[in-house]
Amino acid sequence: MRIISGKYKGRRIAPPKNLPVRPTTDMSKEAVFNVLNNHFNFFELKVLELFAGTGSISYEFASRGCSPILCVDGDMGCINFIKKTAKEFDFDITAIKSDVFKFLEKHHVNYDIIFADPPYGLAQKEFEKIIELIFENEILDDQGMLVVEHSKYTKLDHMANYSFQKNYGGSVFTFFEFEGIDEEADDLEEEDER
Repeated sequence: MRIISGKYKGRRIAPPKNLPVRPTTDMSKEAVFNVLNNHFNFFELKVLELFAGTGSISYEFASRGCSPILCVDGDMGCINFIKKTAKEFDFDITAIKSDVFKFLEKHHVNYDIIFADPPYGLAQKEFEKIIELIFENEILDDQGMLVVEHSKYTKLDHMANYSFQKNYGGSVFTFFEFEGIDEEADDLEEEDER
């Protein structure tokens, strides 16, 4: 596993083999960050990574200047590895062990980008619940973006705030943004014209 861009581009990270993870491929990571790069200047963006696993996505954000970053995962081995790597690279990453659903129900801090990579085997309704909790609890900033990685068998394009999706190999990345911001601006323009 390597960091593909930013200050630490090319640096390799070797997680223990016994972690219960399915890391996002370098090709997919590069493609997703190309999309995000068109929407954001990464410097000092607040990022939340859910089902963080090895923390691979968070290291990419940190290497590009995002700060602070919060990683949430239910596995202590993953959390310990993220803490160790963050310390080694001096990344502004905090890792906490928690059930993601319980975390989302209680957490009310706002983030610019949220990346969620649940196990592909999670039920459709659980994927939907993640998205609902993030928007209901206003965890995503008004101008922010939520990215959910999933298999082609999970369908999320019917959800509120759906924006677009990208397919890379066997993985699908679905992007969500708040609806209505542009529409409100259009409505105001129409009122001014009257």
